[in-house]
Amino acid sequence: MSSMQFSSVLPLEGKACVSPVRREGSASERLKVGDSSSIRHERASRRMCNGGRGPAATGAQCVLTSDASPADTLVLRTSFRRNYADPNEVAAVILGGGTGTQLFPLTSTRATPAVPIGGCYRLIDIPMSNCFNSGINKIFVMTQFNSASLNRHIHRTYLGGGINFTDGSVEVLAATQMPGEAAGWFRGTADAVRKFIWVLEDYYKNKSIEHILILSGDQLYRMDYMELVQKHVDDNADITLSCAPVGESRASEYGLVKFDSSGRVVQFSEKPKGDDLEAMKVDTSFLNFAIDDPAKYPYIASMGVYVFKRDVLLNLLKSRYAELHDFGSEILPRALHDHNVQAYVFTDYWEDIGTIRSFFDANMALCEQPPKFEFYDPKTPFFTSPRYLPPTKSDKCRIKEAIISHGCFLRECKIEHSIIGVRSRLNSGSELKNAMMMGADSYETEDEISRLMSEGKVPIGVGENTKISNCIIDMNARIGRDVVISNKEGVQEADRPEEGYYIRSGIVVIQKN
Repeated sequence: MSSMQFSSVLPLEGKACVSPVRREGSASERLKVGDSSSIRHERASRRMCNGGRGPAATGAQCVLTSDASPADTLVLRTSFRRNYADPNEVAAVILGGGTGTQLFPLTSTRATPAVPIGGCYRLIDIPMSNCFNSGINKIFVMTQFNSASLNRHIHRTYLGGGINFTDGSVEVLAATQMPGEAAGWFRGTADAVRKFIWVLEDYYKNKSIEHILILSGDQLYRMDYMELVQKHVDDNADITLSCAPVGESRASEYGLVKFDSSGRVVQFSEKPKGDDLEAMKVDTSFLNFAIDDPAKYPYIASMGVYVFKRDVLLNLLKSRYAELHDFGSEILPRALHDHNVQAYVFTDYWEDIGTIRSFFDANMALCEQPPKFEFYDPKTPFFTSPRYLPPTKSDKCRIKEAIISHGCFLRECKIEHSIIGVRSRLNSGSELKNAMMMGADSYETEDEISRLMSEGKVPIGVGENTKISNCIIDMNARIGRDVVISNKEGVQEADRPEEGYYIRSGIVVIQKN
């Protein structure tokens, strides 16, 4: 051996990682990691340090061989983790939402997670895809109101779409009534999970599940859930809340949190108003590294994304808080006093799709250049139902800042800052600006279109010389020739179901069908 010595030997015990860094002039072949000199062993160790899920090396050490020159320098980067979070030990529960009154009329015939977004996706595709991209493949979806289209989409996309779950599964749990239970729907997020606690317990007997991930089906974001679970494990937390910085204008719409320097949540207030809202302000300057001008976001909001230790969740729902029905407004504010509740601050794009206005704005933001959020990412794609549609066909169209889905027919039209959904049809002279057109469930043939028009009826799509702005057009809408939809009078709220539309927050919503 050379005269060079280490002050101490660093064994790779448990989950410790030693990551060698090569300086100029060093010979990488002289660096040996562990009891084997193989490159494969070195790469496996490096993958574990960088987020791989391979087993840890044990009893290993780094040595310099005798031909090491004085110019060689060995730098050790160590990352000690006693327990590495395993996605195979995580089960996800996606809540299908309540009656969906905030998104009405889009939810008049469908559950909130089944609402189309971004041209060809559904809201449920967000948490489902995030789970798959995080390596989590044990998923329960709890549905309740108007769940037929949601169940159909889940079956087509995730149960019959060719996705390989290996040791995982996706199970849809529809609201039901057990013998001896009071009649009624889910009375809150916690009550929804409690109603199916027997299903989860039965599942745990056959699967090694240690952590339960609770997710919402009405949000737009991209997250690696295993980073959240890893913090949960590192902190030995009973509960971990995923949180996001929010501004003044929407802070009162969320559950707000305060946490100490260790990340432990010390206060939770559900949708506070007035003085209670002011009291939840925090210094967000610690987010300087992640967001521009953190002073614009003086509140930290719970995202409605939680990680529970399995036994903690079962105890809270079955024993300690058996009479409470909601996580945000009831259980979490109480649990933080006698449980280790930690905060995980998420600083990437996140939008809660809770109202028609937020839904519309989130869709329009997808058209911006550059967009704040993109569905496309080669490493973390978003999945949706395979429709096997032909490419969109356009003829003499002017298109600016728009998303055009597949299977559309566009003829001599103008589209600006709009989203055009699958199987949409726009005829000559039509114009769409700041609009979301969801598309159609099926095509009408040319013969069917001709027959409808000869009978004085309107085919699916947008007719000739029609001008539409600031509008959401739901599936299968029939809009004729020479129509103007613009809300020039600035009406904020209106119900006109007999005429086929509603107005919410100044946005015209054309009903489905």
